[in-house]
Amino acid sequence: MTTRSDYHSDTASEFLSKARVHLAEGDLLQASEKGWGAAARMVKAVAETRGWRHSSHRDLHRAVHRLVDLSADNELQRLFLSANALHQNFYEGDMQAATVAVGIHHAEQFTAALESYLP
Repeated sequence: MTTRSDYHSDTASEFLSKARVHLAEGDLLQASEKGWGAAARMVKAVAETRGWRHSSHRDLHRAVHRLVDLSADNELQRLFLSANALHQNFYEGDMQAATVAVGIHHAEQFTAALESYLP
């Protein structure tokens, strides 16, 4: 049996794979949302292990701020904000493919960094 944290972490990996496929297919809206989803799910995975709230966007941002405070790694904030921009792009559709690709890359870096906070 897997934990909720494992579920979120596994889903983040799945979403990153799908983001790359959607990007290659030119579906920028879905690529954007899957990139954002991967980052959000990794925050949920870490928050779950620490008993932090993670049911809203506000909770996710607070969790990232807590991680930055704990680690003094401001790069986490920058990467998360880039992933958050992908979420906005899902609704607005104004990013070019190269920008979405950068955002997905940042989501990949962010999720990889958060793996070190998992048991």
